Amino acid sequence: MTARLILASKSPARTKLLAEAGIRHSVLVSDVDEPAVVAAYGDIDPHDTSLLLARAKAEAVASLEEADGALVVGCDSVFEFDGEAHGKPYEPTVAIERISRMRGRSGVLHTGHWLVDTRDSGSGATIGAVSSATVHFGTMTDDEVHEYVASGEPLQCAGSFTIDGLGGAFIERVDGDPHAVVGLSISTLRSLLRAADVPITALWAGLPEL
Repeated sequence: MTARLILASKSPARTKLLAEAGIRHSVLVSDVDEPAVVAAYGDIDPHDTSLLLARAKAEAVASLEEADGALVVGCDSVFEFDGEAHGKPYEPTVAIERISRMRGRSGVLHTGHWLVDTRDSGSGATIGAVSSATVHFGTMTDDEVHEYVASGEPLQCAGSFTIDGLGGAFIERVDGDPHAVVGLSISTLRSLLRAADVPITALWAGLPEL
């Protein structure tokens, strides 16, 4: 049994995670206006925001002709810190302010997942789940904060940090699924696929001959 999976995200970290887990997939990016989606739903918490945006991305891609007959998964990550939702900072001044507050403390990274089954003989499922993990940051000097931001890495990352890049040096530990911190929980994806009657083994790439 085989199936076709489309990742509705341009995140290199997410596609790398899938590839390293041996999961065949292609990438088709949505043109969802994230601020507009959130604004339309009013005041919602970071957990629900991550799921809302994941669903918007997955459903937008699933509606495209190129996605016919495929399973589409959308993901979105939102960092919750001091009761606030932190998406991508984009601007260095914003990243410096956030990271300066985060050092030596902890926050929760929520990654929403949404799966849409567009296969003619499929389950027709449109389902989602959130995987959350608490991230504990080490202390950072002012120079480390400024040099990390100057690298450009945190500007396009939810919460202004990564665990699988330069930012990993400043993370002391993670309580929960570390894949959720990268942006896609393989175990959560497996659970969604099972709910759609698709074993994750149906997406495994062929192993090389020995």
